[in-house]
Amino acid sequence: MSVSILAQNLHGSEIIKIAGEINELKRLGQNIANLTIGDFDSNIYPIPAGLQQGIVEAYDHHHTNYPPADGMLDLRQSVSAFIKSRFNLDYAANQILISGGSRPLIYSIYMAIVDPGDKVLFPTPSWNNNHYCDLTRAKGVEIPTGPEHNFMPTAGDIEPHIKGAALLALCSPLNPTGTMFSKKDLEEICDLVIEENKTRQPGEKPLYILYDQIYSQLIFGHHEHFNPVSLRAELKDVTIFVDGASKCFASTGVRVGWGFGPAHVINHMKAIVGHMGAWAPKAEQVAMAAFLTQNDAVNAYLADIKKRLRESLTSLYNGFQQLKAEGFSVDAIEPMGAIYLTVKVDYSGKTTPEGKVLKTATDINFYLIKEAGVAFVPFSAFGTGEDVNWFRASVGASTLRDIEQLVPRIKAALVKLQ
Repeated sequence: MSVSILAQNLHGSEIIKIAGEINELKRLGQNIANLTIGDFDSNIYPIPAGLQQGIVEAYDHHHTNYPPADGMLDLRQSVSAFIKSRFNLDYAANQILISGGSRPLIYSIYMAIVDPGDKVLFPTPSWNNNHYCDLTRAKGVEIPTGPEHNFMPTAGDIEPHIKGAALLALCSPLNPTGTMFSKKDLEEICDLVIEENKTRQPGEKPLYILYDQIYSQLIFGHHEHFNPVSLRAELKDVTIFVDGASKCFASTGVRVGWGFGPAHVINHMKAIVGHMGAWAPKAEQVAMAAFLTQNDAVNAYLADIKKRLRESLTSLYNGFQQLKAEGFSVDAIEPMGAIYLTVKVDYSGKTTPEGKVLKTATDINFYLIKEAGVAFVPFSAFGTGEDVNWFRASVGASTLRDIEQLVPRIKAALVKLQ
């Protein structure tokens, strides 16, 4: 039977497909460390106790009806104070939109800004921008990146494609890499956008920036998070932020995201999210509004989760560096933020003990699943070619002990290849 052209051309999430196949193998009895999905095991990383209690109390007080379409006013005011204290960003409650996680925010940004055929720039690898371009029938322009810049795009990468673009989609710390913009690199991109917008005629759509900073509270060591508006105040009218509680409070299932930006864009996003019915549950909004004001509790939770995530990421990073020192064709990039480590397993062309030649990153990944009991996500799931043998390793669903046990298994599997 016929369906729409959009439905015919839209692809499902490659990450969810891989995770589904792994879950089936686990159901059949295989012991696999699943480092694929960008989520948390709630038994390892529970949400903050105060937030959980607040949600329970909100339901006890019967906060079970519709929330306002743009979010509870108390929560928008709490978010306003939160981003002021964390980033020194000034956004009033009417410039903030609450939604059921960050996905409706990203989709509504695309819907509010991008017309069919408009040019949208985004780096590869990056999360889901190709699918949002499909949904809005935009002309997606992929900006290839490489390990020499930690897979973050530079102004030099973007400049050849910027003329006439409607949207530049950026993310830092980046999903899937866990790497971040340096101050200098982001400043140069900001200046590029400013100069491009100076060429636009009055009434012409400017080049907007979608800035996804959902992992901005999960930064490690000496690294520092930067954003376009703090670096270049004149970009405030064209930058729309994506943020929320999903990652920093390990609360992916709580579904409370917040976006903020110029009111003329946020107002249109409110209407779009309202028509989708993609608002966060009211009880969770009530609880989040109260929790964000508890500065000591927020800081204590963030300090603990960052310490534990960094330990796991560093353990995996050190393990890969040891394998590299031993002569294995692997590598990893220093953990900077988020819950991800970027790892390289460069074994294309090698033959398995069964005689199968590993031709693609996907082949390598499934070999590791079978022989090492560990599953990553190839960067091909984030827009690169299958010849790019870099992978995302997500540690949110694993303990430190789980991570420590992985590298010997990976080593044993690689030794078998010829």
